[in-house]
Amino acid sequence: MKKETMAIELKNITKTFGSVVANNNIDLSVKQGEILALLGENGSGKTTLMNMLSGIYKPDSGSILINGETATINSPEDAINLGIGMIHQHFKLVDALSATDNIILGSKEKGFFLSKSRSTKIKEISKRFGLEIDMEKKIYQMSVGEKQTVEILKVLYRKADILILDEPTAVLTPQETNRLFDILRRMKNEGCAVIIITHKLNEVLEISDRVTILRKGESVATVNTATTSAEELTELMVGRPVELSIEHPENFYNENLLEVHHLTVCNEEGVEGIKDITFDLNRGEILGVAGVAGSGQKELCEAIAGLLPVKKGAVLYNKENIIGKTPNEIIKMGISMSFIPEDRLGMGLAASMDMVDNLLLKKYNEGNGPFVKKKEIKEQAKRLVEQLEIATPSIYTPVRKLSGGNVQKVILGREIQSNPNVLITAYAVRGLDINSSYTIYDALNEQKQKGVGILFIGEDLDVMLELCDRIMVLCHGKITGIVDTATATKEQLGLLMTDANKEKEIPNEKSKH
Repeated sequence: MKKETMAIELKNITKTFGSVVANNNIDLSVKQGEILALLGENGSGKTTLMNMLSGIYKPDSGSILINGETATINSPEDAINLGIGMIHQHFKLVDALSATDNIILGSKEKGFFLSKSRSTKIKEISKRFGLEIDMEKKIYQMSVGEKQTVEILKVLYRKADILILDEPTAVLTPQETNRLFDILRRMKNEGCAVIIITHKLNEVLEISDRVTILRKGESVATVNTATTSAEELTELMVGRPVELSIEHPENFYNENLLEVHHLTVCNEEGVEGIKDITFDLNRGEILGVAGVAGSGQKELCEAIAGLLPVKKGAVLYNKENIIGKTPNEIIKMGISMSFIPEDRLGMGLAASMDMVDNLLLKKYNEGNGPFVKKKEIKEQAKRLVEQLEIATPSIYTPVRKLSGGNVQKVILGREIQSNPNVLITAYAVRGLDINSSYTIYDALNEQKQKGVGILFIGEDLDVMLELCDRIMVLCHGKITGIVDTATATKEQLGLLMTDANKEKEIPNEKSKH
């Protein structure tokens, strides 16, 4: 097999939605036996471009060539028949079924039930690509890394030799990420073409052969990974140089803000999501919370915010227990929470309202008279647009019309502007491009220097080690360690995230920063 054979060639691809040009005359190529990284800011057109390859959208103009031949992709079925498989960030698996059942589900082969030949075929694929997994294990019993392995097996079972992965490491531990990269390298060596969409520049530099950068719907460059740098890639993405260092101001305060004692919290199904955890949050500190998805982060946030009932334990603010108080009563005590779930518009904002009215929701009950001070809120909205570089046609545009990253900026900006003493941010930069992410890090550090205690639930361990003073690791609802970032390593955090470290719990050291 010639390495220079092109698996994918996109020529002059254009896609518009009304007056919005999502992709404008884009050229992109991926060789067989190559890993191509696709980079770009939010709204640069990456997802739209990949959705045309996977059959979700059709281009308005331009041509697609697969293995040198012109292809028409009108549906996901067409894409699968051409050997294209896309693995989305949010897995599309049936929780109650086993790995094997999920892999064969929907395949066109005759007969629904698992035959010996199907079982043999799955085992052969698994061995060939190093995809080790218990085939009889149910999806709901699996870790995130195992679920991703099933997704990869699914597309390989359908004979895909072109793979598109959207943010594949977003919720993986460092060990799971290394294992995924080993699998991708093996697939590359087998002649597969791989496209990986990610915001993590260190991963781009580690795993890819070439990088294509999109900006404002256009392809601005394709560079060889071996001869580029994080600084060059960022400048190509943003259009100007960006400082890629996260500041870490010292904490000059010595005061507890929140004390959590023996907290146990059940989720909506009545299952204990948090199990007897004890920790404290100091004034002027950023305390990171790390853990694989579903380790109790959501329950912790909602319990402190007064949205979930607490089964046992206490949360003290100024020595007063906030458990049992309403969210409004907690806010009046000076605790502000920015909880940004996957459903950002469902919980964080009123989707049909504009920025001004969403900011007003935080302040409508302030003041003595019957009238709200809307002029002041308008000015606040304009300041947020400028400070956080929120891309919106107007402060009066309904927030449901904004991109996910800009919705996130509106929520975080609103919470920061409320001058809290305690700020809880859940996945504050999820879905944000690099430039926007660093804007958020600067905003959080500004709050830290004002003496705000920040609980930072995050995914990117490299960022957390730079930004946070201490990191608390959750695994299955329990604290497996609280470490000082001055001495902690990413590998140590990864072991704690999977509870692989069988030593005694690391003591809850106060940060020395």
